[in-house]
Amino acid sequence: MVNPRAARKSASQTEEKAAKPEESVKQQSGGARVEAEPPAVQPLDEVLGQAQKAYTAYQEAEREVARMYRRNEQQVAEAYRRAEAQANGAYETSIKQTLKAREKAEQQARDAYQRAVEGAEKAAEEAIGLASQVRDETLAHAWQVREETVTQAWDIYTKIVR
Repeated sequence: MVNPRAARKSASQTEEKAAKPEESVKQQSGGARVEAEPPAVQPLDEVLGQAQKAYTAYQEAEREVARMYRRNEQQVAEAYRRAEAQANGAYETSIKQTLKAREKAEQQARDAYQRAVEGAEKAAEEAIGLASQVRDETLAHAWQVREETVTQAWDIYTKIVR
């Protein structure tokens, strides 16, 4: 890339050099104007060509910088998409594990509840059976006491009536 200031200096130096040959031609001819081929046109064209090349190179460099920025932006966007996908994957895995753990805990709670219900039913059946047995024994004992009391009463009655 060519420095624009250096290109301007070169252009002004070329113009000065182009003016000097005209003076030397005037001095050599004794002050009469002699038409000489203008050598300044060729160097000025070269300087303009160099300036045009420099400007073209500058524009190309600008385009290259823009391409690099776009490429960098695309790379950053792709990195973000990968990070987002990774975060989403970790999130989904965590959710699945949490739901699985919750389901397991709920199943354990259901199992414990079922065992508690079965245990309560068994305990109730045993208590009812024991209560029934105690009732039957109490009724049998009460019947026996009644029978004995009735027998004693009849015995006393028969002794009195005789």
